[in-house]
Amino acid sequence: MVSTSIRRAAAKRLRANTTPHERILWRALKELPVEGTHFRRQAPIGPYVVDFFCPAKHLIIELDGGHHNDDETARRDQERQRWLEQEGYRVVRFWNSEITRDLTAVLERIYVELYGSRDAEAELLKHRRRR
Repeated sequence: MVSTSIRRAAAKRLRANTTPHERILWRALKELPVEGTHFRRQAPIGPYVVDFFCPAKHLIIELDGGHHNDDETARRDQERQRWLEQEGYRVVRFWNSEITRDLTAVLERIYVELYGSRDAEAELLKHRRRR
């Protein structure tokens, strides 16, 4: 397993070099009108660094570009997602083109993942540390 300091350095490097689609979604997540909704970007979890992470709901959001269609990359994505789900996380994936084409629909889907439905009342989310 890769050491914690190496994973943190990798996450920091990724945060400094975000893609345009990651920047768009990050700004939108920060503007969510929900008190207590807290996302981290490029967060290290186990041996991986995930794009966006809501600790209170164990929700991971991944953005995929065209290279994720490659067989080898898709296989690694499946392996990574399987590991994260076995650890108790939910992983939601979006294509970069979805961010560009319909950001509102992406944010609605994220809201549903956080609260169960589009009509659900937003509640204060509290992060529970894993031990």
